[in-house]
Amino acid sequence: MSELRLTDDGTSLRVAHDGGELLRYVYRPDDAQLESPRPYFHPLRTLGGRIVSLYRPHDHVWHKGLALSLPNVGSENFWGGTTYRRGIGYRQYDNDGSMRHRGFTGHTHEPGRVGASHRLDWVTQAGATWFTEERSFIVTTAPEAWALRFETTFTSVAEEPVVIGSPTTEGRDNAGYGGLFWRGPRSFTDGVVRVPGRTGGDELMGVRAPWMAYTGRHDETGGASTLLFADDSPGTPVRWFVRANPFAAVCPAPFFDTEFPIAPGESLSLRYAVVIADGDHGDEGTAALAGIATGALAGR
Repeated sequence: MSELRLTDDGTSLRVAHDGGELLRYVYRPDDAQLESPRPYFHPLRTLGGRIVSLYRPHDHVWHKGLALSLPNVGSENFWGGTTYRRGIGYRQYDNDGSMRHRGFTGHTHEPGRVGASHRLDWVTQAGATWFTEERSFIVTTAPEAWALRFETTFTSVAEEPVVIGSPTTEGRDNAGYGGLFWRGPRSFTDGVVRVPGRTGGDELMGVRAPWMAYTGRHDETGGASTLLFADDSPGTPVRWFVRANPFAAVCPAPFFDTEFPIAPGESLSLRYAVVIADGDHGDEGTAALAGIATGALAGR
């Protein structure tokens, strides 16, 4: 049986498979406040060792591999950088909050699976705690891929209701990003996007589907890798934010075009699986990867 190993260096967790690193989960980031410091997964690698994430790209330095990131949380920004407001557009405010690690509540070290759970506080740039969060992730492997299950529940401890939205709910068309956001390598630009029954690219922005996959190519070798994202959060199939150009990005976006108010004491839960595989699996093979995501979400 292949071996998964979880280690902790005091600022990040590292998951290795048969000695090769699959991911690093940085839970104590040292990013500037402008970039909304928050935990992130980077690098992400395939079983074959290819990197499939990008950290601090020059065009959006607040993009951090794979990270829970929300740009419009009431008056605050837990995404980083500028905030889009109706009638104003993008402007830089002193509102870039942070998600701060408070302590681990458990670690998983089992044959074929490793992971961790921890508590976080969402703190505004002014220093007020608005949410407490319980977050966990589990890594499992399959013959041709590996899967990351990510779960979170965040609870409002703010004094007033907080409305979560997106640039689209503020009036910018097709900019409904916010949620578990992935930024792909530069070489993944103009990759192939798949959802059940459809294959395309940027025209799939805003589609509703239970999963979305992105296949991109690597420099030097020209080989391909595929990431499949599945949403198992409460509610109807989510709308997806996706870009293949000018860069590769995927985000199951629960607040794409709908504002969600959270009153003091209320909670919101999100649950996802991300499958990472070497190669372009085509339409049928990508659907099979969705089965791996289903198994990860079911605890298999």
